[in-house]
Amino acid sequence: MTNKQRKYDQAYLEMAQTWGQLSYCERKKVGALIVKDRMIISDGYNGTPSGFENVCEDEDHYTKWYVLHAEANAILKVAASTQSCAGATLYITLSPCRECSKLIHQSGITRVVYSKAYRDLSGVDFLQRAGVLVEQLVVTPNETKSSS
Repeated sequence: MTNKQRKYDQAYLEMAQTWGQLSYCERKKVGALIVKDRMIISDGYNGTPSGFENVCEDEDHYTKWYVLHAEANAILKVAASTQSCAGATLYITLSPCRECSKLIHQSGITRVVYSKAYRDLSGVDFLQRAGVLVEQLVVTPNETKSSS
């Protein structure tokens, strides 16, 4: 990876982190950006579907089954637009789960960059097996600042 690409990756991951703060979920706030040809074509964060209350956890503090993951929200936004995920990079603050990994692969995303590893890495394993380039890059905000 070139130094320039690493700077872009860091910046997009920082933006995904900021975007994730919009989530109403209490347990985890996850953000995602889909970038194609250095243009952000979609964004997403974890939350309930449109028209549902903005409460992600039940009374026992478990995530409700119908909460959409950040990457699923971002992919669904692209599906509803004139854009295509083919050849794009997904930047996400938490590595994808098994279910979202299937969506990522089927959408045509060819690269995934994430900052924190989810406890179950079978989604990452699936993506790698499917030929998607997957990289973990820990977000360090000071790295994107210019030293000139």
